[in-house]
Amino acid sequence: MSIKLTQSGVYYKNGAFVPEQDGPAAGLPAPQAAKSGTMAYGILKAHNTYDNMADLKIKFDAMASHDITYVGIIQTARASGLTEFPLPYVLTNCHNSLCAVGGTINEDDHVFGLSAAKKYGGEFVPAHQAVIHSYMRERYAAPGRMVLGSDSHTRYGAYGCMAIGEGGPELARQLLSKTYDIAYPRVIAIHLTGAPRPGVGPQDVALALIGATFQIGAVKNSVMEFFGPGVESLSMDYRSGIDVMTTETACLSSIWSTDGIVKEHLDVLGRGDQFRAQAPADGAYYDGLIEVDLSAVEPMIALPFHPSNAFTIRDFKANMADMLRQVEEDAVRQLELKNGAPSLTGKIVNGQFHTDQGVIAGCSGGTYQNLVRAAEILKGQPIGSDAFWLSCYPGSMPINLELTKNGYIASLMAAGASIRSCFCGPCFGAGDVPANGAFSIRHSTRNFPNREGSKPSDGQVSYVALMDARSIAATALNGGVLTAATELPDVPVDAAREPYHYDDSAYRARVYFGVGKPRPDAELVFGPNIADWPEQVALPENLLLTACAAIYDAVTTTDELIPSGETSSYRSNPLRLSEFALSRKDPQYVPRAKAVLALERKRRENPADPEVQEALLGHDGASTGLGSFIMALKPGDGSAREQAASCQRVLGGCANLAAEYATKRYRSNVVNWGMLPFIAEDVAAWNIQSGDRLWIPGVRKALDSMSEIVEAVLIQDGQARPVKLRLPSMTREERDIVLAGCLINYYAK
Repeated sequence: MSIKLTQSGVYYKNGAFVPEQDGPAAGLPAPQAAKSGTMAYGILKAHNTYDNMADLKIKFDAMASHDITYVGIIQTARASGLTEFPLPYVLTNCHNSLCAVGGTINEDDHVFGLSAAKKYGGEFVPAHQAVIHSYMRERYAAPGRMVLGSDSHTRYGAYGCMAIGEGGPELARQLLSKTYDIAYPRVIAIHLTGAPRPGVGPQDVALALIGATFQIGAVKNSVMEFFGPGVESLSMDYRSGIDVMTTETACLSSIWSTDGIVKEHLDVLGRGDQFRAQAPADGAYYDGLIEVDLSAVEPMIALPFHPSNAFTIRDFKANMADMLRQVEEDAVRQLELKNGAPSLTGKIVNGQFHTDQGVIAGCSGGTYQNLVRAAEILKGQPIGSDAFWLSCYPGSMPINLELTKNGYIASLMAAGASIRSCFCGPCFGAGDVPANGAFSIRHSTRNFPNREGSKPSDGQVSYVALMDARSIAATALNGGVLTAATELPDVPVDAAREPYHYDDSAYRARVYFGVGKPRPDAELVFGPNIADWPEQVALPENLLLTACAAIYDAVTTTDELIPSGETSSYRSNPLRLSEFALSRKDPQYVPRAKAVLALERKRRENPADPEVQEALLGHDGASTGLGSFIMALKPGDGSAREQAASCQRVLGGCANLAAEYATKRYRSNVVNWGMLPFIAEDVAAWNIQSGDRLWIPGVRKALDSMSEIVEAVLIQDGQARPVKLRLPSMTREERDIVLAGCLINYYAK
């Protein structure tokens, strides 16, 4: 077994682990004192502006956003008084790089971003230069630092840098010199031993970790702290490939010990002076332990529709018919297909599974070492002229330059692979979308439903599985027949010290380096699609809410709340984007929410309007607001983008009701956009359906008084019954934000 979990506290002492209950006998201090020995504690303490480590108020060293988030962030901060960027802020253009949908609006966003970098003093990376996380690793990640990004895969732990992905409002707070407020997180030790076998890559290790942790919430909202003798066997690319995928465990962040390999890599990047050694102290206390034997990890595949749906390729091949039928059933259920799912079992021919497409891309796949291994496996041999095709996306121009200079790009091209620009598209459905019924294997970060371009409502469904670049190349070598790299007779080895030369001439030629040099007289350039956030009203005394969607899936991703892909082109226009909310999950959500919003607007103008009075069910129209809510058992897994919440708010949403929230970042987005993050652990038994009502008298008073329990009445089929809604761990500031109506209103006050 490659992974062993201990879900109780442990001490790290003399290179071994001591159970918490045995600590006193070993002469170890209480956990509260010993937790200061973790790497995470030291970094968090150095960035905490508050004198209490239980409740952190963090200021970051740098921030990063890409082109489907930075417009909204800057607009939010601008509406709240932004005059200049108070910390280094990098604006990359790696998502809507193709400018392929919506006329001029994508490039209009890029022009706005450059004008904002000039006006406020930022760093602007033009399209096709770098994937956001590749750029930040190369230019900003260093031991002891903290970076905040408006992308969920903001992870630079392999560099000893604690990075966190959050929704846009949290970045706006930093731009306004506010703090990132969070209770001190759990810290989980990830102890690595052994060394990977040839043919086993970082994605294999990552998928094994995700499969072992996500479903049981083993590291949810925690910091994963990597160390142990196995670290020294891994190159920087290999470490980063594991690290970036920690997002899919639902953890808060990650951090790794640092060593000579990190120092040498920073030297290559021209930043060797930023190195510092980093390791846990002897006797450090952890809230849990995950032991990973790297030598026992096998090539993995994460089947649709989540990275945690992970199996060894060996097990998949032994049971592929049953597993593929399960994927078809999952597709019918999750995508609500009325005519069944396209067949996958039909791709089994003579006992072999035939895939249709391979992609090696992005912050996880497009590293130098991954693409070198792929080129070495293919050796220029043709991938064939049948249905299977392969595309490769280097993560940055320096990576692309080095691959080109060393002949690896030519080798991949000679094999028939398509070489693409430095672009995140395949990861979120805006590049290399498979055909209907096709099965794509990808070294990228996610394989959520809809994310690869499916439009179930239009009869379009494709499947994405996650694999490592090495096994994707092995599959390509066999014309698309699924093959683990370890099945090949001669597999190249991943050296811990992969030779690499860093040439940043492309950046020096094209990047706008304006950090610390604001130009207040510079004008922002607004394209016709860039719109201000619509005004939101403060929380009324009472609320009467209508359920406009009820989702009973075990987990609801942000991609289901607001689809990715071509909809990303409209992310600078809140009203237009809101038209896509839940469009591939519940197409009637938007018209239902709009109908409630129309009544609320009528109520504000004339509470005595007969139609309003009927909707109010006899309650006072002067003090009772009408709004909508979404019920989902566990919403918010996946992307950090704020639009998953802001679209609900723009459509009149006042609350979410859940059994739990999948991630801290989604709950933060809900709060920052002025919505109540209600919890009811038994909500599944309430059987809420669209059209049900929630009457919440005195909601403003309850919120203001710091109450965690809010009394309400659930109205279903004409019958009313009392229910209890919970607001656990909601801080004073979070309550004030919701009371004000949203973060912008809160700062305006």
